[in-house]
Order: sequence, then structure tokens, then C-alpha cells
Amino acid sequence: MGALDGKIALITGASRGIGAAIAQRFGAEGATVIVTARTLSGMGNDYGGQDLAGSVEEVVEAINSAGGSAFGWRCDVGDTHSRATMASEVLERFGGVDILVNNATTAAGSGTYDTLTADQYGQVFEVNVHGPLDLIQRFAPVMAKRDRGWILNLTSKAAEHPAGPPFSPLFTAGGMILYGAAKAALNRLTSGLAAELSTANVAVNALAPFSVVWTPGAAASGLEKYRSLPMWIEEPVESMAEAALALCTVDPSLFTGRCVYSTPYLEKTGRRIRTLDGQGFLENWKPAIGSEPPTPP
Repeated sequence: MGALDGKIALITGASRGIGAAIAQRFGAEGATVIVTARTLSGMGNDYGGQDLAGSVEEVVEAINSAGGSAFGWRCDVGDTHSRATMASEVLERFGGVDILVNNATTAAGSGTYDTLTADQYGQVFEVNVHGPLDLIQRFAPVMAKRDRGWILNLTSKAAEHPAGPPFSPLFTAGGMILYGAAKAALNRLTSGLAAELSTANVAVNALAPFSVVWTPGAAASGLEKYRSLPMWIEEPVESMAEAALALCTVDPSLFTGRCVYSTPYLEKTGRRIRTLDGQGFLENWKPAIGSEPPTPP
């Protein structure tokens, strides 16, 4: 028996990277997976227009070929009409979902404070905050009526305040203000929704990488130049998928309203990282570290 047998899980931004990994891990555990993203087939692009490999159809095929069950929908989380269309079609076909993973994201608000535009601000908050709330408003009522459900919002360490002075070049160079602010808002949204949905047996939690997962999206964001910085750490995409599975199988009456970091959470709960097919464990894994952390003054 899989941990998600009989469950329907919808994952946004699942055409590649972390979202695709979560979709495959959930499929391996028996969930019927609804894979959504802007790129239905062929090459996609990030919100800045850069070409990226990966599509909904490829992820659906991978899950189905492995013996799972998956369906694909196009959904641009940054577009109100696209969200509404996808949600109404999914609700009509399936009657609701048991699990909603808000993974779609953008860091399109790059640049220093004096160059940021209203369009960048609007896009970053639309995709990272308004979009997840909109989808929760559409799917959570059915969860509440059924008296069960799991909502997981993908967040980021960028939501934390930069440590300093001195500040890391990752922050002084600009590009993190809007993204970090949006993820901080998403964290507060998570805890507030957890409180409101606690009487309905619906868990609402947030999950972040403890550092960076090197995905096509991360590569396209321009982070390459920071990979040799002190305290730069990368983790495998499997750790995010395993942590997402753990958070979407918790008892909602006991664990909700939390914002956790992937690998530390798995270590704290004694859960090993499995491969995406669920058949084995990620052996001899160690974080990829740019260089040793500096000695504090």
C-alpha cells in the first residue's frame, strides 16, 4: 500500500524541477496526480522569457510509465483566468482534491530597489501570494466539507531577514527584495490559513529548501555566479520531494501552521530520503558546499 493510495493531489509549477519531483514521488506512493504548469508540451520558459526544458506532458508520461496515474492541465498561476479555468475543470472532473501543493513561483523582481517596476512587483506577488490564495479558496472548501485535506505552500529561506552587516553579495547585489518579501507574506498566509482551517481537519504547512536545489529554474535565475560563495549549500531535489510527502501525510490535528526546512525536518523526524520512484534510498548523500563557512568574529 502506498502512503497516498486513493488520494488526489494537485501540484502547480510541476513541469520541471521541484514540482516535477514532488509529482513523481506522489505518483509512486499511489496518488492520482494532477500536474499543472504553464508549459503543456515542448520547451517552456521562465517568467523572464528564458527557454527551459520540461513540460506537463513529460511529467505525466513519466508517472504513468512508472505505473502511476497522472493527468495534465495547463495553468499559469500568474493569470486569474487560467487559474479559474483549471480549477473549475478539475473540480468538475474529480469533485475536489485531497492535496494541494502550491509550488509555482517566480523571482522576476530582480534588480536593485531603485530599478524595480510596478509590473515586477505585481507579477512576483501575483504568482507567489495571490495565486496560491486563490487556488486555496477554490479547493479548500471541498476539503473542509470532507473534513480532511492537506495544503502545502512552497516557500524559501529568502523570506528570512538577511544577516549582517556585512551582508552577503547574494543580497547586496539586488534581486532578492521582492521575492523574499513575497515568500514572507506566503509564510504568514500559511499560518493564518492553518488557524482558520484547523477545525476542518485541513493541514496547511509551508516547506522550503534549507538552501538551494539546483533546478533549471535556479540556473535561469542567474544564481550561478554565487555558487562559490562561503556557506553556499545545495541539496538534492529528492529531499524536497520526500519532505513534501511527509507534510502531506501528517495528522492535520497535530501538525499544521508550520514552516519547515526540508532536510533538517527529515533529520529531526528520522525520515530517510527516498528516490523519486520510492524504491530505494538516496545513499551517501552529503550537501554540496561552496566553501567552508567563515569563522564568526
